[in-house]
Amino acid sequence: MSPLESMGIATRALGANKLRSALTVLGVVVGVAAVVCMISIGAGAQAEVSEKIRTLGANLLLVLPGAQNSNGAKLQSGTQPTLTEEDAAAIRRELADVQVAAPLLSRSMPLVAANRNWVTLVAGINSDYLVAREWQIVNGRSFTDEEVGSGAKVVIVGSVIVEELFDGRAGVGETLRIGNVPFTVIGVLDKKGLGAANRSQDDVVFIPLLTAKSRVLGAVRGTTREALDFISIKVSDAAAMSETQQQIEALLRQRHRIRGDAPSDFSIDNPADVLTARGAAVRLLGILLIAVASVSLVVGGISVMNIMLVSVTERTREIGLRMAVGASRRDILWQFLIEALILALMGGLVGAVLGAAAAVAIAWEAGWPILISPWAIVLACGFSGLIGISFGVYPAHRAARLDPIEALRFA
Repeated sequence: MSPLESMGIATRALGANKLRSALTVLGVVVGVAAVVCMISIGAGAQAEVSEKIRTLGANLLLVLPGAQNSNGAKLQSGTQPTLTEEDAAAIRRELADVQVAAPLLSRSMPLVAANRNWVTLVAGINSDYLVAREWQIVNGRSFTDEEVGSGAKVVIVGSVIVEELFDGRAGVGETLRIGNVPFTVIGVLDKKGLGAANRSQDDVVFIPLLTAKSRVLGAVRGTTREALDFISIKVSDAAAMSETQQQIEALLRQRHRIRGDAPSDFSIDNPADVLTARGAAVRLLGILLIAVASVSLVVGGISVMNIMLVSVTERTREIGLRMAVGASRRDILWQFLIEALILALMGGLVGAVLGAAAAVAIAWEAGWPILISPWAIVLACGFSGLIGISFGVYPAHRAARLDPIEALRFA
């Protein structure tokens, strides 16, 4: 008997007990749905972490004012003037693997354009900051050296500002008031999406650092105008990140006259390390959840085996009759094995659809990122098929070993 004929016989046998077949595959449906849902959520979280690392810029270090204890908590306020432009210049000048060292000064400020208001982060930078963050300008241009050096009233805006204040138009050449100071928009930044703190990186405006210190931010911060929020450092080679971090530590301790075991008045962070650790935690949690969900698949396989054993008992006379008219033990084996496989694959397909739908529903309700990958669905269905074969072998083997004479006597 050909496998196609065996499949036809198996399909008719399952169709004769539709309710029992449906209840049998329920465990497989739940298991596959859980696996697909967990893989989709985990893959979405991994993709989000990877995208955030990409948007940070490659080989990025941040030098922050204020010391940290061993747990990473701040011991000093970031408003203390522990970082200056001279520190950034020294890092760039004295360390060979540092490509750029870009100082930044920022504060939330009200913006006004064409009778529209918006409050966002206003950051004073030089053009090196855009290089460090690998930020592209899609309309207009960056700051010139003359604008940075003279404290010109020019501004580069993020895409959120364009949408909120300029109706999505380019905005280049428009006037934007920061506080009470008018600025001319000279550039629009490309979109970057959410950052490490789940805050939009596109809701920002950049002005020259000297302009920020002298005209906008310095007077309202209540601190010295020399204090920086942080210094962004782009390292030329990823392999030199750790060594460069140590060199920055030594250089700034020397510049700040910090001796012996005294704590540094600054800290150095690698944002990519934080996100990578978060990604590893998400990946581990996903593996644990998939392992738990896989238990449901095994339970579903046991359910398939139990029902197939019951089916063998109920159909003993039928098996004997088929053997009597010429069916071989191999034919009987294939029939019951194919029945188990069909049950498991049906559960796998239904479970994959339900799992994808559940992932979409969770993402919609909770705002989580998801990534429904075709390979995850194929893998889950393939695993369900393997479960069907594994747990269908024993019932099929038992059916094939029945003695045809004894089977025909079975009432």
